[in-house]
Amino acid sequence: MDQKIENLGKISGKTLLFGGVYSNLQALQALKQIAEKENIARDNCICTGDILGYCAQPEETVQLFKLWGAKSIVGNVEIQLRENSDDCGCDFREGSRCDGFSQLWYPFAQSKLSENSLEFLKTIPNNITFNYADKKVTVVHGSYFNVSEFIFKSTDWEVKKPNFEVTKSDVIIAGHCGLPFHHQEKEQLWLNPGVIGMPANDGSPSVWYAILEDSNNSFNFTHKTLDYNFKLTSKLMQNGLLPEEYSRTIITGIWDNTEILPAIESGLQGFGIQL
Repeated sequence: MDQKIENLGKISGKTLLFGGVYSNLQALQALKQIAEKENIARDNCICTGDILGYCAQPEETVQLFKLWGAKSIVGNVEIQLRENSDDCGCDFREGSRCDGFSQLWYPFAQSKLSENSLEFLKTIPNNITFNYADKKVTVVHGSYFNVSEFIFKSTDWEVKKPNFEVTKSDVIIAGHCGLPFHHQEKEQLWLNPGVIGMPANDGSPSVWYAILEDSNNSFNFTHKTLDYNFKLTSKLMQNGLLPEEYSRTIITGIWDNTEILPAIESGLQGFGIQL
């Protein structure tokens, strides 16, 4: 498998993990402010991909990300945009509501990106690896084998396990599914920090990220919620070009549909995140 992998070597100190910015400039601005307030170095800020997506400011979001200098891997959206593909590559079922919505937001993002932004997307690696508190960590988008694979907390460990084996990792940090969770089996940890561009289907407009800490050289993580100017994000999305349903989700915290979710996660809609 020909994958561009960036090895950050050994990193230490507070580390910020997030994913799915989805062209949500207001959320990215709020998260960058948190990193600065907490004195988290930009090299210790790591995104699981999908900088671009459903919201109204794709070009501004890429430029702020570039200016910040945080690290990221590619999500399926970046891969498709930089290759000038016809669709988002999200692996939505053909004819589904998500598939229909992607036929609005993906061409919108495509139409807004400058050559400068597209060139930046081409520099982003497929995966990132680093060592943290004596653990080897690999960052993937969906899975190591498939950038668009939906992996949830309820997904069987046997599906997750080969990712640890092939990368020889103790920790997998992943994105794509839109929900924050962690799943530990013995010494191995699958950690999804969640996404900042869309709520987590939990009935709250707040979004999710995670912080790693290595005090006493032990590997610690905390799931965190982020408050931002979601009303502005939603208003900007009501431009006649993007799905109105997504602009509502930004406010309500409830997804328009649960097509991609397994039964367990679907049943938790609106009940808050079970970590």
